[in-house]
Amino acid sequence: MNSFKKIAALGLALALSACVSSEPASRSLSNDALTLASRGTGSIPETGARVVAPLYSISDIQVSVPRALRVSEANVFYPIADIVWRGDAPGDRHQQIGAIFQAAASQAAATMKGPRAAVLKLELVRFHGVTEKTRYTVGGTHNMVFDLTVLDAATGAVIDGPRRVTADAKAAGGQAAILEEQSGRTQKVVVTEKLVETLRRELSGAVTDPALVARATQDPTQPVLR
Repeated sequence: MNSFKKIAALGLALALSACVSSEPASRSLSNDALTLASRGTGSIPETGARVVAPLYSISDIQVSVPRALRVSEANVFYPIADIVWRGDAPGDRHQQIGAIFQAAASQAAATMKGPRAAVLKLELVRFHGVTEKTRYTVGGTHNMVFDLTVLDAATGAVIDGPRRVTADAKAAGGQAAILEEQSGRTQKVVVTEKLVETLRRELSGAVTDPALVARATQDPTQPVLR
C-alpha cells in the first residue's frame, strides 16, 4: 500500500511540474533555427534597441485546425491531448481555436503595411491551455504551437515557411486568475494578445537604416524590440 501511495504521489508531482512549465515544441530545434518570437525576449541582444518593420501586407488569412488533433475535457492538472481549452463555453473546440487564430491574425495584419502583398497560412499543431483544476490552483502556461507559411498574393509561390512557431502565454492561477476574470482579462484575451504579438514579430524584419532606427526609438508607437 505504501509503495502504491509513493508511485501515485510521484505521478501527481510530475503532472504538476508539466502543467506549470510545459515543454515548448521547438525545444529540439537548434537555437539558430528558432524565430525571434519563439526564442522569447531573452534571445534579443542586450546591445541596444532592435527596430522591426512589417515585411508584408496580408491580403488573406487561412487558418486550419486539423480534426485529427485530440481534444480533452478532463478536469485534471495536465490532460494528455493536442487541444485543451476552457476559455469558451463547452462546444466545438477545433472551431473555437480556429476563431481565436483568425481573430488574432486579423488583428496583427491590420496594422501591417509592408511592401509585399501576401497570404498568411496558419495550421495548428497544439493548443494546450489550462483546465479549471489548474487555473484555480497553481496556474500554468497556455502553450500554442502552429505552422506558419507565407505565400505571394499574386503568384501563390511560397515566400516563407512552412516553419513551426511556438507562443507561450502565462496562465494566472488561484486568486490572481479570479481577479483577472473580474477585470475582463479572460483567458481568451490573454492568448489572443500573445498570438497577435507573436505573429507581428514573425512577419517583420529588422530595420538597419540608422535614421529610421533613431526615429523609431524616439516614437513609442513604433515597433521597437529591446
